[in-house]
Amino acid sequence: MSQQISSSSTPDISFDTPALLRYRNVRKLKDRAARYGIATGGLGVIVAITLIFFYLLFEVVPLFRSADVHKQVAYSLPVTAGESLYLAMEEQAEIGLQVSSSGEAKFFDTQDGSLRLQSQLPVPAGVTVSAFAESAPGSNLLIAGLSNGSAIIFKHDYKITWPNDQRLITPFIEYPYGEEPITVSEGFPLDEVAIRDSEEVLTIAGSSGGQLFMTRLNKEVDFLTEEITLTREQVTMPMIGGKVRRLLLDPDRKWLFALSGNDDLSVLDIKSLVPYVKRVVPLAEDSHTVTSLEFLLGGISLLAGDSDGNISQWFMVRNQSGKEDLTRIRSFKQGDAVITSIIPEHRRKGFLALDSAGVLGLYSTTANRQVLTTKIADQNVAFTGIAPRANGLLVRTGDDMAFWSVENEHPEVSWSALWDEVWYESYGEPEYIWQSSASNNDFEPKLSLMPLAFGTLKAAFYAMLLATPLAICGAIYTAYFMAPGMRRKVKPVIELMEALPTVILGFLAGLWLAPYVENNLPGIFSLLILLPFGVLLFAWFWDRLPLSIRGRVGEGWQAAMLVPVILIFGWLAMSLSGAMESLFFGGDMRSWITHDLGIPYDQRNALVVGLAMGFAVIPTIFSIAEDAIFSVPKHLSYGSLALGATPWQTLTKVVLLTASPGIFSAVMIGMGRAVGETMIVLMATGNTPIMDANIFEGMRTLAANIAVEMPESEVGSSHYRILFLAALVLFLFTFVVNTLAEMVRHRLRQKYSSL
Repeated sequence: MSQQISSSSTPDISFDTPALLRYRNVRKLKDRAARYGIATGGLGVIVAITLIFFYLLFEVVPLFRSADVHKQVAYSLPVTAGESLYLAMEEQAEIGLQVSSSGEAKFFDTQDGSLRLQSQLPVPAGVTVSAFAESAPGSNLLIAGLSNGSAIIFKHDYKITWPNDQRLITPFIEYPYGEEPITVSEGFPLDEVAIRDSEEVLTIAGSSGGQLFMTRLNKEVDFLTEEITLTREQVTMPMIGGKVRRLLLDPDRKWLFALSGNDDLSVLDIKSLVPYVKRVVPLAEDSHTVTSLEFLLGGISLLAGDSDGNISQWFMVRNQSGKEDLTRIRSFKQGDAVITSIIPEHRRKGFLALDSAGVLGLYSTTANRQVLTTKIADQNVAFTGIAPRANGLLVRTGDDMAFWSVENEHPEVSWSALWDEVWYESYGEPEYIWQSSASNNDFEPKLSLMPLAFGTLKAAFYAMLLATPLAICGAIYTAYFMAPGMRRKVKPVIELMEALPTVILGFLAGLWLAPYVENNLPGIFSLLILLPFGVLLFAWFWDRLPLSIRGRVGEGWQAAMLVPVILIFGWLAMSLSGAMESLFFGGDMRSWITHDLGIPYDQRNALVVGLAMGFAVIPTIFSIAEDAIFSVPKHLSYGSLALGATPWQTLTKVVLLTASPGIFSAVMIGMGRAVGETMIVLMATGNTPIMDANIFEGMRTLAANIAVEMPESEVGSSHYRILFLAALVLFLFTFVVNTLAEMVRHRLRQKYSSL
């Protein structure tokens, strides 16, 4: 009876009222929206990072594509009087030029062989062209040495017009110094000739047997008529043993290279008043014979091919005594057949080589790379001409001509060129160098990523060296020892530092901090001693004060007492800087470091970067580490203290171990920020890509290099794609480091989660 009364007296409660149903539906909708929204955001981040990776990969992959050549057309050229001496093409590879020993110059269509223009050089009657040479690859300035000892200088050029919006290329021959032959050897037939032209002087060298001849034609330009008057100067040359087979004149007209019949290369110093043979260099090894000798683009390096299929690169290197010696730098092996011709490219430090077996080889000297070898003919190739853009090749065998298309976009890229030491032209030894551009077209690009990778790690190291101990120690004190009221003021202020734009920090570091550090070096370094000493001295003094005085400062507020201590000792260190510099360093510490210690000093250096970038990284590390330490459950600390441990023992044995995954994550995220930093490094260093761990030298990082050079690079060029490769290296570096950091953090969490 009592149970029935109790049941009937209980009011009915319904959980399916319209209001509750609406509430549950709204909550379910919110939960579902949050779940899908978070999942979509997470997947979006993953997709975005993946797309960035594949875009970088898309731009980088063409660097490593293999070269290829294939025949487009073949045809027969009209019969030419005399022997062919020269074969070339114009910029668009649409018109070819062939010059014969009779002085006949024929321009023809490279696709069908049809004649465009035929011109006859002003060769005197009864005289033939006995020697022929080009001033430099791609210069179009040619010299024809004659059998009467004179020479004709001419140039093939092309005029482009657009009638009816169709490109029309009109070839022509011009004579910049007149059509009258210039006497070189006074009646001796010329076997070899060489020419170099400049704004002030025209130099012609020739040989007849073992006798050398040289003529300098000094230029005088009439400013009104712009007519050039040549003043002839005959130079007396020494005798060379054996008949001269090849003659090469360097662009600076300092050296004349004469290859004699016994494969010895005579290096003649022609800069002096009386030219002389400086040295005789044997180019061939063992019983091999030098069969081809050409200048590489720029006229610094010599390329020598021999009868055993070897090709060697030589250039002048200054030895320990300060003298220049012709030195073998690197060698290539094409095969066992005789190298018949070497054709340098017009705009890159690469060349093509043909041997007697009809095999074509493509090479890059800087990359020390044999790009491609392929057979293009069944017999010896008579002549070969390369297009200025290195995208086409004319190959003549007998009376037949073939046009070959060449695909070789990035031959200068190889593992050794990017990451190993490379012996660049005019350098005394192999080095790591980044120098992507220069003011002339003969420049050898130096695209080593090692200085940039080293600079990235160097900048990050010095930044982390400053930021890590300060940020972690500050986080420990703030989270574990500081009073809650003070923590609520300090933590937001430090985190607010992270919002400061790095370009402002870089601006201040470059224009204010760098000169300030230079002028106060003794004070900067004395801070490392005086500040710790001042803090320890204050702690010792504070510990000996009566308890009644110390008790007036609330628990956890002692850190505020250090602010005036740090300011006083910092001011003291800077005030004593001048006196210490005068007393210990002769009034100039920078000069003492440079001259007495032999350590180079650059005003914008790694020390400045460490101070500025450390200031930028500290808030990141501090914020994450402080949250990790503060999040350690209080019952662990209370339990440790209850068991008799001191606060310091509790901190080191319990709190830090439990928070170690978060602290480690903070350090790795801070390192990622330091590695990827751009503006501070760009503005606070000398931005010089050098490999030197010296704290007083600058550096250039991968990120800063991309920011500086990407706007100036040609889209699709090797330089452009290597900058993307640098971005990919930076991406992979941060990805690998963060992955390893996550693995370590996970292990730390598993190890100390039981505390």
